[in-house]
Amino acid sequence: PLPDCVTIKESTVEGLGIFATEDIEEGYDFGTSHIKVPPILGYIRTPVGGFLNHSEKSNTVLLRIQNWDDYKIYNLISTCKINKGQEILVDYDQ
Repeated sequence: PLPDCVTIKESTVEGLGIFATEDIEEGYDFGTSHIKVPPILGYIRTPVGGFLNHSEKSNTVLLRIQNWDDYKIYNLISTCKINKGQEILVDYDQ
C-alpha cells in the first residue's frame, strides 16, 4: 500500500504520478519502491515505484537498503521538503 501522506492522480510529467497529500519532511522514507530478484529481468515495482515519475529536478532518491548476491531492494527517500500537492519525482539516472 501507499503511505498515508501520498495519493495517485494525473501527472503533467507522464500518465499518473504520486502526489503529497500533506507536507513531507526531508529524509522521509516512503518505503520499498523497487526490488531486483535474479530470475526476473528488470525490477519489481511496488505501488510507490509503479507510479513514480522521472525528472532531473527530483525531490527523492532511491536508496539501496539490501544488497546480497543479485538481490537488491530500494527504498524511496525524500531529499528535501515536499509540499502538499507536489508530485513525488526521482531521477533514475542518479
